[in-house]
Amino acid sequence: MLTAPTAVNAPPLINALPADDALREVLHNEVHTRPSPRIRLPALVVHVAVLNADVTREQEWAHLRLLPGQQDLPLEALNGSFVRMRFADHTFKWERHTEFTRYSLVQTLPDGADAGMDEATLLSHLAVETEWLRTIPGRTVAAVMLAMVNDGIDDGQAIKDRASQWFEGRPVLASMLGNGHSCGLTDFALRPSGFERMFVVAPDGTSETRAGRISQRLLEMETYRIMALRGLPVAKTLGPMLTSAEAELADITARMEDTHSSDQELLDTLIKLAARVERATAEHMYRFSATRAYNDLVQQRIRELRERAIPGTQTLGEFMQRRLSPAIATVAATAQRLSSLSQRIERTSALLRTRVDIVTEAQNQQLLAQLTKGQDMQLKLQTTVEGLSIAAISYYVVSLILYVGKAAKAGGMPVNPEMLAGALIPLVLLSIWWGTRRLHRKLHGDAH
Repeated sequence: MLTAPTAVNAPPLINALPADDALREVLHNEVHTRPSPRIRLPALVVHVAVLNADVTREQEWAHLRLLPGQQDLPLEALNGSFVRMRFADHTFKWERHTEFTRYSLVQTLPDGADAGMDEATLLSHLAVETEWLRTIPGRTVAAVMLAMVNDGIDDGQAIKDRASQWFEGRPVLASMLGNGHSCGLTDFALRPSGFERMFVVAPDGTSETRAGRISQRLLEMETYRIMALRGLPVAKTLGPMLTSAEAELADITARMEDTHSSDQELLDTLIKLAARVERATAEHMYRFSATRAYNDLVQQRIRELRERAIPGTQTLGEFMQRRLSPAIATVAATAQRLSSLSQRIERTSALLRTRVDIVTEAQNQQLLAQLTKGQDMQLKLQTTVEGLSIAAISYYVVSLILYVGKAAKAGGMPVNPEMLAGALIPLVLLSIWWGTRRLHRKLHGDAH
């Protein structure tokens, strides 16, 4: 009796599925990219984001190899745009995004760091050298020092008092995060070192993964906020140009109402204006689109924080909405204004083309009328010339007949030359007219 083989003895399945799509593995592994760090409290997270527009992966790889023990780091390790390095007392993470690269250091919070340690002393306690941070390739857009500690979170005022030394007595924003599992504070102020500071208080027993998610959301919120605001200076710079272009377009439209305006001059002016607007669109529309995308990420991170207000203190999300929303609205309005101006120029161009087509059509009709009149005159002239030609040829033929008659009379033949010539005149005229018409029909038939 045959029995099915047991699972223990069964060989592993190979080629059990159709061939993979070329992107299957890449797309599948996307869910595992940039995972949240695992952070054991108390901890200090140092986060630096730099623009990488003019920075290659090779340059970043060369800089990462300057870290202790990373001389053998292969370049291929950076192909996935994410590298985490584990050391004895800290971890280091490198992430490359489309426009910026993030470097994150997670280490134990130095003793006394949250009790008023000055900037120079705090930087000296970092697990990486300050010179290494200073020479990161790229231009800094965000830099944050996030202190995370264990403590009770029942008393909001006590939390703010605990964090006051970390923020050097500055007014802070604070929120209960995750509907009450921790508290986050910040003052959004830059220090002389270039860093801003954040503070998180979580109760004992907070898991390392939860602490990692909290830090990731806060740091990403701040980084994306700065990236979203990069569209604001562009919008402000474009404002005067758009105002001038709109006034110029209005002037062109008004001049189009005047039938005496030069179409060529209007067309030249409109082309210059269109080129200026299209250049601005090509140069800045990506920045405006990126601003919308980054703002969406900021709003998503704020929602993920699930904030609850601490009495008497503005929340991080509320502050962000009030300060970020006007800037995003300005960028969106400028982008819409630029797009609308481009569309209006296109409509004005269509109107001008219609006007030129109408004028051209009128000129063509006049030219056709002149050609028709000329053809009529040419036909009349041709008829006159043909008549004169028939008369002239007939005259010469009759003259020849007359001379022939005279010659015959002189030869003794009983012929009256004048009577002969006169009698043959109708026949000569008819023959020459018939021959001329036949030749005329043949020539015109060949031409067609």
